[in-house]
Amino acid sequence: MPLQPLLHDEVAVIAAPTQAWSAASGDVGANPVHGYWTGDQRVVSAVALEVAGTGIEPIATVSTSAREVVFTGLLRGLDGAGADPDVRLDRRRRVRVDGVTESVRITDRRAPGGSLDVVVRITPDAAAMDAVKGGGGAVPVTARVHDGGSVTWRSGSVDVVLTAPGARVGVVDGAVVLCWTLDRARTIEVGWDCAVAVPSGVEGAVVSGVRSRRPFDPPADVADDRLRRWLDRATDDLDALRLARPEGEFLAAGAPWFFTLFGRDSLWAARFLLPVDTTIAAGTLRVLAALQGTRVDPSTAEQPGKVMHELRQGSLPIDNEELSLPPLYYGTVDATPMWVCLLHDAWRAGMPDDQVRALLPALERALAWMRDHGDADGDGLLEYVDESGRGLANQGWKDSGDSVQWRDGTLADGPIALCEVQGYAYEAAVHGADLLDAFGRPGGDDWRGWADRLATRFRETFWVRDDVGAHPAIALDADKRAVDSATSNIGHLLGTGLLSASEEAVVAARVVAPDMASGFGLRTMSTTAAGYWPLSYHGGSVWAHDTAVVIAGLTRSGFSSEARTLAEQLLAAAVAFDFRMPELHAGDAASEVGRPAPYPAACRPQAWSAAAAFPVWVAMR
Repeated sequence: MPLQPLLHDEVAVIAAPTQAWSAASGDVGANPVHGYWTGDQRVVSAVALEVAGTGIEPIATVSTSAREVVFTGLLRGLDGAGADPDVRLDRRRRVRVDGVTESVRITDRRAPGGSLDVVVRITPDAAAMDAVKGGGGAVPVTARVHDGGSVTWRSGSVDVVLTAPGARVGVVDGAVVLCWTLDRARTIEVGWDCAVAVPSGVEGAVVSGVRSRRPFDPPADVADDRLRRWLDRATDDLDALRLARPEGEFLAAGAPWFFTLFGRDSLWAARFLLPVDTTIAAGTLRVLAALQGTRVDPSTAEQPGKVMHELRQGSLPIDNEELSLPPLYYGTVDATPMWVCLLHDAWRAGMPDDQVRALLPALERALAWMRDHGDADGDGLLEYVDESGRGLANQGWKDSGDSVQWRDGTLADGPIALCEVQGYAYEAAVHGADLLDAFGRPGGDDWRGWADRLATRFRETFWVRDDVGAHPAIALDADKRAVDSATSNIGHLLGTGLLSASEEAVVAARVVAPDMASGFGLRTMSTTAAGYWPLSYHGGSVWAHDTAVVIAGLTRSGFSSEARTLAEQLLAAAVAFDFRMPELHAGDAASEVGRPAPYPAACRPQAWSAAAAFPVWVAMR
């Protein structure tokens, strides 16, 4: 059975929409994810480097930025007598929005004379991202050598041009072979460039790269060196994840699988950045407003006023093609209220009034969606169900098939009303009303009344109890029964206004209790639940953004001590992952392990995981 590639030991350099993946040695080809990519298209699947027929022994991998990495190795087969290494190889890989450049520098302290051959074999490829994620292999394509030494090929709809100054160029058994014969000297340098472009007349990418200077910087004068290093690394990664559509810039969800627009991910990442920047929020809001639903279409989950979930160039098979998402997919229950929440918070953070005013029609449509479509059965709560049979069964941020479980481990039946979505909806209604009032538009009081009714309904139906104490259920199932497992979802209610002060105190205490707080962040599921497993995607692992949402909620609600506790835990995890936080990591207790185990298929870097550094910074000020 084909398996999704594991990522935790691999090295990524990115400049969205381009990325390059390799082993820590710099070698490309051993892992199915390896290669040069642009958007959802791989253009090179393997790169093999050989110097004078001797092996390269790797000794260091240093990322100088999100876009550049240097792999250092030794050519011990060229050494003279003695224990000291004499010949060093530094391979520098740099990614830009339209290609990948590699250079090789060989430094020889003896330079005994003679010559050596440097040979590079590059395998052109046309595999699609979804196929590789599903365990598929390379899709060879034919390369053509031109006068002057350039090489071209077509990968899907992408044109590729490879150049290598000074090299003899050929194609052998499908691979492009570059060969330099060089005088052995103190320093030798060779290199190649792989440029990618979508040709004119062909339908282009749905998103494009960004070349402008980033609009945000890490905060200055951060006393904690660990936090300063995380903020610096996170800022660099977020800069490299910037993408654009005509309406503005936004943050791609993450590498390698999600170099595109995701409603939920892009909204949370932009919201986390508000203490230092509102321009990414403004661009994200405009981009999503331009794609706001206008009709009812069960095949795409589109509904009037609804904010989309995911944008791709083509349909996306998932779960070994048992399910398939359309190119523009709306199967998310939370992105629409979250859009409203971001608009309000960005306005409060300084987004210009004229930009906010231009989005008020989209605000009114988003609010109307909550009432007219989000609450499908009219019970005053937002719920979801996949009507197409080909989409996501769960449509909150925990979108895996087993994410909504009873305490005994059995799965809940939909339609599902998630607890945190009620918090987002309440906050959206109240803050949407504030925006309507501030800009002289009607309806504010009606939305406050709607929010009050939702809060009453929530209080009547969601509260349950386990051995630790009372807590909100993760959800209501199809029969409106409270699904009683304790999960991190409850922490998202903090700061939304949905809970009373005493209810917030109960939730604040629970999210830092030992069954929930691992020591490296907040577990997605309590250890008291039968379904808990520290390496379960949504049933016991720790997600950086999830913990950061709760940290931000604790901060807004005045629980500064609890916020700092979780912030310190997430910072400890950031140190363990060399300050590039993965999408998620294992939920093992810090009292039992010295560092968190990686979730081996986690994306890294991930926009909302990188942006999680900013709520941590706010909590620790």
